[in-house]
Amino acid sequence: QVQFVESGGGLVQAGGSLRLSCAASGSTFRISEIGWYRQAPGKQRELVARVSGNRADYADSVLGRFTISRDNAKNTVYLQMNSLKPEDTAVYYCNDYFGTRPWGQGTQVTVSS
Repeated sequence: QVQFVESGGGLVQAGGSLRLSCAASGSTFRISEIGWYRQAPGKQRELVARVSGNRADYADSVLGRFTISRDNAKNTVYLQMNSLKPEDTAVYYCNDYFGTRPWGQGTQVTVSS
């Protein structure tokens, strides 16, 4: 069974940057199609960015500020977040392309104004 371990979150001021990492483990899971999701307090979990092959898609709210990338050799996916805003505050998770696998613990991102 696949397991996701997210890391890299923290407290940052508005306008700052963070880089999140997600290590995926499991005998058959590969990160060729994977995404980052987030859940803010009182809100539903939403897709932030996902990648399939050479194609990456982003939510409108993060387009131009966030970049998803991956290291296939390490089975690790990253999310570079720049120009952070208070509304980016959430717990960030990774999962497969459609969010169908068991969720990890996530990593908390808090952006102060």
